[in-house]
Order: sequence, then C-alpha cells, then structure tokens
Amino acid sequence: MARQAWTVSDPACLDAVLEAAVAAGRERAPFVLAGGSNLLLARDIDEPLLLVRLTGRKLLEQDGDRVLVEVAAGEPWHPLVRWTLDQGLAGLENLALIPGLVGAAPWQNIGAYGVEVASRIDSVAAIEIATGRRRSFSGAECAFAYRDSFFKSQAGRGWLITAVRLRLSRASEPQLDYGELRAEIARRAGPRASTMPTPVEVADAVEAIRRRKLPDPAVIGNAGSFFKNPVVTREKAEALLGRHPALPTHPVVDDPARVKLSAGWLIEQAGWRGHREGDAGVSAAHALVLVNHGRATGAQLLALARRVQVSVQDSFGVALEPEPVIVD
Repeated sequence: MARQAWTVSDPACLDAVLEAAVAAGRERAPFVLAGGSNLLLARDIDEPLLLVRLTGRKLLEQDGDRVLVEVAAGEPWHPLVRWTLDQGLAGLENLALIPGLVGAAPWQNIGAYGVEVASRIDSVAAIEIATGRRRSFSGAECAFAYRDSFFKSQAGRGWLITAVRLRLSRASEPQLDYGELRAEIARRAGPRASTMPTPVEVADAVEAIRRRKLPDPAVIGNAGSFFKNPVVTREKAEALLGRHPALPTHPVVDDPARVKLSAGWLIEQAGWRGHREGDAGVSAAHALVLVNHGRATGAQLLALARRVQVSVQDSFGVALEPEPVIVD
C-alpha cells in the first residue's frame, strides 16, 4: 500500500503534480505506476506514488503508406491496437491483447509473436521527474533490448513517459514467424488459408491464442508471462536439442549466433505446470504464467518464482530472468 498518491491526468497540471510528489518524497524519488500489469510488489510502496492517466491519441502525419501516430501514456494498450486497425493501420496486430497502458510499452519493450514494440516506435516523450525538464527520446536513445529499455535503467527511472509516437503503415506486411500463429490463422481462414491474412485477421488470431493460453487477469491475478524466454548461444541450444529434441527454439533477430528458448517448455518439463503453494501457483494452462489464486502475497509469489528458477537451472543449466519488474 502507498501512503501518498497523485494522479497525473491533466497535462496542464503535470508540473505542479510532479513538484508536489517530489517535495513529499524529500530524498525518495516518486514511484511511477502505469497499469501495474508488469509489476510484482513484494513490499509496501513507501515512496510517493504517481499514477499515470494521461489520455489522447491522434494521427500526426502521413507519408505515402507510412503514418505517424501519437498516443498519451495513460491510454490502455489493447484498445489502442484495435483503434489503429479501425484506422486501417498495420503494425501492432501481433501485440494485441497485451495488458497495461501505452507508457509501459516502451518501458518494457513489450513483444509477442515475433514483433517488439521497439520496431514500431518513432520517439518517446518524457519529463524528468526531479527537474520538470521535457525531452523526446529517439528510438536509438531508448536503448531497446529484449524486454528492456533505457527507462528501466537507474538513470531512466528518473523520467516519466508522457506520450509515444508510433510508425505504422497502411500497407500490410504480416509478421508470421511463429508456427503457432500461422496455424491459428490457417485454421480460422479455412478454404481461404492460401491468401495473405489482413492485419485484423492476424490480431484476431493472436487474441484467440492468448485467450486460450493465458488466464484473464480480471478473473485470476497474474502478470502474463512471468519469465523471459532465455537467449543462449547456438552451441548451447544445439547441446540442449541433442538431449531434448522437442524443445521449441526461435531465431534471434539480427544475431544468428544466438537462439531463443521456450521458457514455458523448460518450466513445464521441470514439473511446475499446475503447481500450487497455498494461493501462489503456476498456471495449469501455461507454465510460463504465475497466478494468484486469491490471497497470495507478492513475497510468496516471488519465493515460488525463485524456486522455479533454481529448478530449471538444475534441470537444464539455463537461467530464467523474470519479465515483470520486482519491487522488494
């Protein structure tokens, strides 16, 4: 529980809200919270809490098929994806149904089914919490990496994301690298399976897969995928495949010397799928998801996560890294 909280919803009041939060925290920087879907809180929040609720979205400019879209940080992510599809824009369809707010997208560099939001970001607008200084970060300055960015670093946490500019297109170039996604699209298309899917059809397929595999956080508490898919050297992957031929692997874009492994498969093979310790558990539907069956504390979920990490390390020699930000 936070002792003090401020809501950032009106851009005109942003400076005053930040000044009040900084003053209240004295030497403690405010804790910025967007949707909270990418956090595991294992302690109370003693810092002043800033809730980001800035809203608004608009088409800025168009150059041929390319369109620049600006979205405020407090907009919910999935409705944004659907809105862009309604505007006839492609680019976010693989990222459908990801929970959370727009401001968390660059912060976490969200991704799914072969697409990371980093590849769609033109720039990120932010304000330095301590000084009120505003600036725009280019995609390169955001230092995007797998589920990571400058904003997750110690220096980056001093910045509050206020808006994101996205480069989208009216020309569809579907990203169908994942076999599971291709199969779902083909199943839904039926006799039309040989035709190129539209962005809406890709989004519909992504949603169907996610609803089937991932528990609804509105029904049972979870943060989606709890662990990153580990990235290892090609030699390490080949050695593992020699012992475990069914291990799903995926290429790493722009790095042919490294391979991405399925964390969910490793966890399931280590015997954790459906495991429960009190109200903390591993989802029976998807081993990559930790769930709260009711009254589990953040500390209990964290303890379970660490046991899963040790088990997978012992079984496969692979280190799992949590995807949510852990506050402990």
